[in-house]
Amino acid sequence: MEAIGPALGRVSSGLFIVTTRDESGAPLGFLGSFVQQVALSPPTVCVAIGADREHLAQVRREQRFGISVLGEEDKGLMKPFFKGPGDGSPFDDVEHGAAPGGTPILTDALAWLECRVTGEHDAGDHVVVFGVVDAGCLQGEAAPLTHTRKNGLRYS
Repeated sequence: MEAIGPALGRVSSGLFIVTTRDESGAPLGFLGSFVQQVALSPPTVCVAIGADREHLAQVRREQRFGISVLGEEDKGLMKPFFKGPGDGSPFDDVEHGAAPGGTPILTDALAWLECRVTGEHDAGDHVVVFGVVDAGCLQGEAAPLTHTRKNGLRYS
């Protein structure tokens, strides 16, 4: 398995802020890299969310999620989403608004998508959530921010 990690780590991905709302209606989000377009018509994406994360429960409850696409110049938008419990909401430190369906989006991101959940699939320690894109907007012309891992078997 150790030989697989470095090879799998070379599979690059984008960096995104994945959002929904919590039970009180407050924005909730995390830095995600397991996001992919999976269909053209209707436009459909998927996002893998840790099976034990609060975010998954809230996406299931809301049946909607947002994806704010980070550009090469948007690295500063990630930092607030590294906050630990009790450090306040990351949304206290980033400009945000709502997509037409009410899903939170980052107003300074390269682009955003608002998605309606259409299904999910268990994938080990993550759940892959599929969503049809109901709305979206390109807000700049920068290249998207991409990421590779040293080891594809862990986040660090």
